[in-house]
Amino acid sequence: MAISLSSIKRGNIPKPPRILTYGVHGIGKTSLAAGAPNPIFIQTEDGMGSIARDTFGLMKSFDDVLSAIGSLYAEDHDYQTVVIDSLDWLEPMIWAHTAQENGWKDIEAPGYGKGYAAASDQWRNFFDGLNALRDDKNMAVVMIAHSEIKRFDSPEHEPYDRYVIKLHSRASGLVQEHVDAVLFANYRVTTVKSDAGFGKKVTRAVGGTDRLLYSVERPAFLAKNRYDMPDTLPLDWAAIVEYVPYYNQTLTQE
Repeated sequence: MAISLSSIKRGNIPKPPRILTYGVHGIGKTSLAAGAPNPIFIQTEDGMGSIARDTFGLMKSFDDVLSAIGSLYAEDHDYQTVVIDSLDWLEPMIWAHTAQENGWKDIEAPGYGKGYAAASDQWRNFFDGLNALRDDKNMAVVMIAHSEIKRFDSPEHEPYDRYVIKLHSRASGLVQEHVDAVLFANYRVTTVKSDAGFGKKVTRAVGGTDRLLYSVERPAFLAKNRYDMPDTLPLDWAAIVEYVPYYNQTLTQE
């Protein structure tokens, strides 16, 4: 391919965000995504409850998910955000699709992690579709996942437990590379010490109603962002928008 100065593209034009929010059950991840600009939901689980937002309905297979993405790309519409709810329910669909394509009984049939390695190619196909919506249709991408607690073997410290995305480690790594922000949703928890008698103290958690998004990784959880967000944000889309250049760019182009 011939390269010339005419092919140079400006690198400072903000693009729509790609955001993953994951967290504890029932905290309001779907409600958060519903607050994004004009969203359309691709549901792999029936978790919208009473939230009134447009949806393709419940997806039955990975092919259905790719078809929904394809329709958003090929057809005219005014949706500004595509929401995947949720990734951990999408993952078994990807496993089933991968196994079927390779003639395996299930994803573990080939052994030695080969099935999960093959599934990575399908994850990349999925991300390619979302990137096309972002780049060519100017759509933001919001992905939702649940959390789980796993042991983390640190090379610097003793092992400890932390919240992680509820996905196979290969898929989790791909997701984290793909998105611009990984936001962990949880309640604000503080601890207090009280006298248990006989000179002993016990520590107990005191839960609150404050729901927060954590945007910077800590030993207790995964998180990241490319938007210079503060360590914690309210669990509210308006709080995210404040730090995303795409939503704050000057409308007048010189």
